Amino acid sequence: MTKPRRIYLLSPKDLSPETIAVTFAKTSRSPQPFDEIAAELSDDKTARFHEKWVVGYGHSSIAEHAILHIALENVSRLAIETIEGNRLASYTEKSTRYQLWERDAFFIPDELRKHQLQDRFINTCQALFKTYKDCLPKVKTWLRSRNAREKTESEKSYERRLQSAAVDICRFLLPAASLANVGVTINARALEYAICKMLSSPLEEVRAIGACLREVALSETPTLIKYASCNAYLVNLREQLRTYDNQIPQENSGEDVILIDWDKNGQDKVIAALLFRFDRRMNFQCCLDHVQALLTEKKEQLIKSIMSERGKFDQPLREFEYAQLTFDIVMDQGAYFEFKRHRMMTQTSQPLTGNLGFALPTGIVESGCKEMYIEVMKQAANLYHQIASWNPDAASYIIPNGFNRRVLFTLNLRQAYHFCRLRAAPTAHFSIRRIAQQIAETIKAIYPLLGTYLDVPDDESPGNIEARYFAATAIRNHNNLNKHA
Repeated sequence: MTKPRRIYLLSPKDLSPETIAVTFAKTSRSPQPFDEIAAELSDDKTARFHEKWVVGYGHSSIAEHAILHIALENVSRLAIETIEGNRLASYTEKSTRYQLWERDAFFIPDELRKHQLQDRFINTCQALFKTYKDCLPKVKTWLRSRNAREKTESEKSYERRLQSAAVDICRFLLPAASLANVGVTINARALEYAICKMLSSPLEEVRAIGACLREVALSETPTLIKYASCNAYLVNLREQLRTYDNQIPQENSGEDVILIDWDKNGQDKVIAALLFRFDRRMNFQCCLDHVQALLTEKKEQLIKSIMSERGKFDQPLREFEYAQLTFDIVMDQGAYFEFKRHRMMTQTSQPLTGNLGFALPTGIVESGCKEMYIEVMKQAANLYHQIASWNPDAASYIIPNGFNRRVLFTLNLRQAYHFCRLRAAPTAHFSIRRIAQQIAETIKAIYPLLGTYLDVPDDESPGNIEARYFAATAIRNHNNLNKHA
């Protein structure tokens, strides 16, 4: 007789994460229903199972069924970069776009405590936050002069819109030391590695967070993460590679977006893979040969038939992943904090420094805040270099959102569609919109047939975003600083 279909929850209200993990693991060798397996388990049996199979035999995938929801409060935004450095997790953090920061909402790194630069660090953070607070009403007044209330818009909605736009501009002043909250949902396997990375960090704050996170997680997953510890390989590799820092000639091109590498046949591979998916006879090479033999007009017709009925929220099919691109991009730290959330890419970011200059938003200039903005950004840059002379890692805390950093990343065409649709949207911050439009322009140039279907607004471009929102995108040196002062 056919057994009845059953679909039900194993609730974390009733079962521990480790018990749920064992329940799912046992189904590979047990014919029992999941709820009967769970009913036979105890904490002791669960622990013995994990010690044998996960720890002893290395079946770490079992730990992926143990899910934890972790709340972290009052950690620096610099520390959040390490916390969110794991691909297989979900994060929601305090937004610089929708919340205001108080003047004392910053972290004082342990490395600076009782150091001769501690007071300067505190004074500079306070100066950044004071400038942030002082600029907000001036920028809001400037925005009001440029943006009239719409007929259907209430006064409350209008004020909220102006406030949001003002915060978007003033967030360039917030330093990496700014305190924030972040919620994390993560499985035990990913959490163990996350804790290892934190305990291996050069920053004392991050190591302390890792140790605390380990203790908190042990109450829910006492077996699965108890062996998480500092990873000597990560520590030694970091120190070893740092010795090369001064051996590489500094010959930056000055370009913000550099396409490093891409699959020259990527467009044809995507089309061939789509044909392969729905063909019952041919291998992939035959499909690729067929596509490459087509005239451009025929390819265009084929792509149109593939893309024409795609709805606004329909993701491109997985076959779009066969086209890969690698970029080297300079973006401001505020944009990077949004960019890093696209974790399915392969991302390698350089440390946050004062070396690539900072952006000067048009709203800061036209609202009359230019002088105090540049002065406090210069103050932060000068202090960064003083701290960096003995501790470059701790020096990053003082760097505000407006400073630039360089990111290397590889993504496929499917990810590019998602990124451009989300980050080029009118509701996205103008910093990340500029980056998304630059990526879209590049893709349209190398994959013209598929690039034309990228979901980006037609009335914007990198150039007009820069002209509208930025007086300068990279004030780098004292001569440049004085020119804009």
